[in-house]
Amino acid sequence: MSDVSRGEAHDNIFKSMNDLEFKQTISHQCGVTMNESVEARAISEFMATKPDVTVTNMPAMIRIDGVGKLIFKMDEISDILGREMNAETFEVNTSTHYGRMVRIDDNTVILFGDMDEMMEYI
Repeated sequence: MSDVSRGEAHDNIFKSMNDLEFKQTISHQCGVTMNESVEARAISEFMATKPDVTVTNMPAMIRIDGVGKLIFKMDEISDILGREMNAETFEVNTSTHYGRMVRIDDNTVILFGDMDEMMEYI
């Protein structure tokens, strides 16, 4: 792609510090980004059925975002996947996350967007 067409297609995402505006807001959002894989597709298909969950499929990644908390149940994901999914394999498949991740037990991983709610688990 030429410099001309690149400039026409996208605005510059970089701003000077003087142009940035910081607001003191809390979103209570949380989410994971996974590399595209069989496991990631199973996890995203399962999570897409949940309320307040947004799944975004990209060519090489899948992103799952939620408000409040995201609850990942390994036995439910295993049913969709057709083989066992455990918490360790789940964590390997989540290349990155935002929010506070807490492994409740061998079957349950919860991502919290609200730090106060997460505190009862630590």
